[in-house]
Amino acid sequence: MSLSPVEGVALAEIESDPDASTPAAKGVVGRSPGQLAWLRLRRDRTAVVSGVLLVFFLLLGLAAPLIEMVYGIGPREQFQNLLDGFGMPLGYAGGVTGEHWFGLEPGLGRDIFIRLIYGLRTSLFIAFAAALITATIGVVLGALAGYLGGWLDAVINWITDLTLAMPFLIIALALTPTITLRFYGERGQVSSAFGVGVLIAVFAIFGWTSTARLVRGQVIALREREFVEAARASGAGLGHMLFRQLLPNIWAPILVSFSLAVPQFITSEAALSFIGVGLSDETPSFGRMIYRSLDFLQTDPAYVFFPGIMIFALVFAFNLFGDALRDALDPKSSR
Repeated sequence: MSLSPVEGVALAEIESDPDASTPAAKGVVGRSPGQLAWLRLRRDRTAVVSGVLLVFFLLLGLAAPLIEMVYGIGPREQFQNLLDGFGMPLGYAGGVTGEHWFGLEPGLGRDIFIRLIYGLRTSLFIAFAAALITATIGVVLGALAGYLGGWLDAVINWITDLTLAMPFLIIALALTPTITLRFYGERGQVSSAFGVGVLIAVFAIFGWTSTARLVRGQVIALREREFVEAARASGAGLGHMLFRQLLPNIWAPILVSFSLAVPQFITSEAALSFIGVGLSDETPSFGRMIYRSLDFLQTDPAYVFFPGIMIFALVFAFNLFGDALRDALDPKSSR
């Protein structure tokens, strides 16, 4: 009898354990592949440290309105009275005080700390929303192409190749202002929600291809296995074959792909905002803050330091956790 990959992973973990025959190890028999991966993940110090850091960032982003209430300063409030005649913050390190923990922005006098918190919230929302949409599109199209094959597989592969051939940056530079002009024209300030929605849509258009190819390859490798043939012979429909037989056996690479896509969207959002085609200046964003800080690198280096170190730590933690998650879900990993 042929086992599905999920059952095979669990059996391999049990057989590879030299103490599996002892009474203390008999409880391992009932562990699922997810539980075994969780145990490996907990033993990985890199995964634990990066996971704790990510939870901290997520809590900061979710609690942004509460932090604003406690902090007593909003992201759009300006403190022009705390700037000198040249628009530079008074005091040391860019105006760092007990009331303004990271100082003030030169020129406008907005509080850097609270804008960082809301910038973190914006980046995480865009990245997770885009990653979720692209993963859904990629999983559905890849599973259909891999399982059904034929003309549908050819069409989806053609669309995938066409999307990959398009230069993302050039298309984003042309598409984002065009959409904004189409809906807003020259009437005035673009709303923050609209700018966020446009970025998510642009990422969704270009970001699904890698997941689709990954899922298609995995499904092709599984569709001729005995457990799939048995389900097909029993009269199972397309939905049952995809969501009950195939996808539960390839959730691990999909999860790893999702975890590594999130930091890519974070850096992409910051890059587009940096060059002026992402979010507006009114919306807190790491990219816009870094762009504005370039004129004050010598006179106020703290302005570029805080958003720079924040986005570096966030992306670095996501990448470390994604690598650790990939090792934990791989039964052949030596870690």
